[in-house]
Amino acid sequence: MLSVNGLTVRQPASGRTLLSDVSFEAGPGESVAIVGESGSGKSLTVRALLGLLPAGLESDGQVHIDGRRVDDDPRTLRRMRGGTVSLLMQDPFTLLNPLRRAGRQIADGLPRGIDAKGEVTRLLAEVGLGAEVAGRYPSQLSGGMRQRVGLAAALAAGPRILVADEPTTALDATTQREVRALIRRVQRARDMTFVLITHDLRVAFSMCDRVVVMYAGRVMEVANAAELRKEQRHPYTRALLAAEPPADRRLAAIPSVPGSVPAHDAVTGRCGFADRCAHVADRCLAGTPELRGTGWSSACVRAGELPVAPPPPVGVAAPVRASAEPVLDVRELRKTYPGATGPALAGVGLTVAPGEIVAVVGESGSGKTTLARCVTGLERPDSGTILLGGQDCSDYTRMARKDVRRARRTVQMIFQDPYSTLNPARTVRATLKEALEADGRPADVAALLELVGLDPAMAGLRPANLSGGERQRVAIARAVAGEPRLLVCDEPVSALDVSVQAQVLTLLAGLRERLSMGLLFITHDLAVVRQLADRLYVLRAGECVESGPVERVLDDPGHAYTRELLASVPDGSGDWP
Repeated sequence: MLSVNGLTVRQPASGRTLLSDVSFEAGPGESVAIVGESGSGKSLTVRALLGLLPAGLESDGQVHIDGRRVDDDPRTLRRMRGGTVSLLMQDPFTLLNPLRRAGRQIADGLPRGIDAKGEVTRLLAEVGLGAEVAGRYPSQLSGGMRQRVGLAAALAAGPRILVADEPTTALDATTQREVRALIRRVQRARDMTFVLITHDLRVAFSMCDRVVVMYAGRVMEVANAAELRKEQRHPYTRALLAAEPPADRRLAAIPSVPGSVPAHDAVTGRCGFADRCAHVADRCLAGTPELRGTGWSSACVRAGELPVAPPPPVGVAAPVRASAEPVLDVRELRKTYPGATGPALAGVGLTVAPGEIVAVVGESGSGKTTLARCVTGLERPDSGTILLGGQDCSDYTRMARKDVRRARRTVQMIFQDPYSTLNPARTVRATLKEALEADGRPADVAALLELVGLDPAMAGLRPANLSGGERQRVAIARAVAGEPRLLVCDEPVSALDVSVQAQVLTLLAGLRERLSMGLLFITHDLAVVRQLADRLYVLRAGECVESGPVERVLDDPGHAYTRELLASVPDGSGDWP
C-alpha cells in the first residue's frame, strides 16, 4: 500500500540535505511506526511522502501509494490526500477549527451524495462518541474527545492508509490508552495500513507490527516490533529504549542519551550517532554505515557484536525526609468555575517540605493544573488556605504589596509547553537578566545558564534557535533565578521526547538538592513519578483519592482509580482491548 524508496529532502537555497535515502514499506492492513527523537526526521518524512513539504524544500526518491507512483505526479497525490490516505495530527487542541461544530468538520471529508447526518452519527459511534457531539464546538470537548473527532474526520472518506503524527502525546495516561486502543481497533476493523509517528518505543511496540528507527535524517534500524522489543541491534535504538523510565521500579539514576540530535549534514561520511554512542570504534567514523540485512536491517557496522546491555541498577526507595515546617501547606482548597458541572477542587489538602518532591497525578479534569495555578496566585480559590513559608497566600488581592513580592520570591512556576513559555522576540540573555534583576540579584546570566547545563554562548540566541529541551532549560533557569523555596512544575516534560525528558528530570532532581527547594510536580506520567518523587497525591474529579510515599502508593495502591492509572502505562506488549 505504501512504498518509500531512497527519499531525500534538500533545501536548495542553502545547499543543505535534511533527509537522505529513507526507505520503508507498509503492506495492506500492516502497521508501521517511525520512531526517533525530535530532529530525527520523522515528521519531515511524512510531509515529504504526502507532498506537504514547506516552501523552499524539495524531495527526491520514489513514493508509491496504493500501487501508483506519486512523487512525480502532484495532481494525483492531491486527489489521494484525504481519500486514499488520511492524516491525523498531533495536538487535539489545534487540529479542529474552533469556530465550527464537530459534525460539520467531520462532514467535510465525506463523499458527495451521501447522507451526511447519518454518516457523521455512524462515524462518531465508531470512535466511541454519541451523536450529540456533532453539535458541539471543540471548546466544549475534552482533549480525548477532540482527538476522537479528529479521527472520525480522518476516516470520513474511507482511507486505505492512515498516518498519525504523535496522536496521543498531549493526552493524559488513561485517555492515551483509550485512544491507542481505539485507533488499533479501527485500523484492524477497516483493514487499513497504519503509519505511526512517535518518539516513544513502548507506544510503537504496543500499536505496530514493524518499527523504523530514524536518527539525523537517516534510517538506523528496521525490524519486527516484537523482536525489536526483545533485542536492539543498533546502539541508538537500545539507548532510546533505555531512556524510557519504568513505572514498576525506581532506578539508581534516570538513564538518558547525552547530547542532542545533530543536523544531517553535520555527520556525513560517518555514523551519525557516533558522538553519543558508548560503543563507537574507529570503523564507525570511516564512512556512513549502510542499512544491511533482510527482514531485520541495521545501519551499524558493529551490529551482532555489541555486548548485552546490563539492566540498569535499581535505586533505593525515596528517603523519608526529616519533618520540617512545610514550604507549602494547602488546606481544604475549593474551586468551582462558572458554568462547570462540578468542582475543579473539592477540599484538597497537601504539604511540601523543603527539599521534597511531591507529585500530583490524575487524568485531564482532575484538578491538577487548577491546584498549581491557585498555589502560584494565578487563580483565586473559592475557599481554603494556602500557606507559603508560613505566609497566608490564599488571596493575593487582599495582601499588602510587600507580602505579594515576598510570596513571588517564595514560589515560581515552570509551564508545560517550552514552545510558548518564552517570548520569541527576546534573547535568552534578556529573559534571564530580567528575572535576576527583578529579584535584586547580579545579572550573571552565564552562571545561571551553567546551573541548568547550558553553554553561556547561548545567551545571544532567541527561542526559535533552541531545541525543545534547551527552551525548557531556559524556562527552568528563569524560574530558579531568584532561588525560590518552592518550584511548581506543571507537566514540564510531557512535550519532550524521552531522552530530553530524562535530562530535564535529572536537572530538576539536582537543583532540588543544590538549592534545597521543594517541588510540586504536576504530571500524568507515573513512570516519571516513580523515578523523581518522594510522595504522591492522586486526584480525581477535584478530590484526593489516595496519597502517601511513592513506593507504597504505586506498589500497593489502595484505590481502584490508582490501579487504573497504573494499568494505562504502556509496556509495549499490545495493551489494547
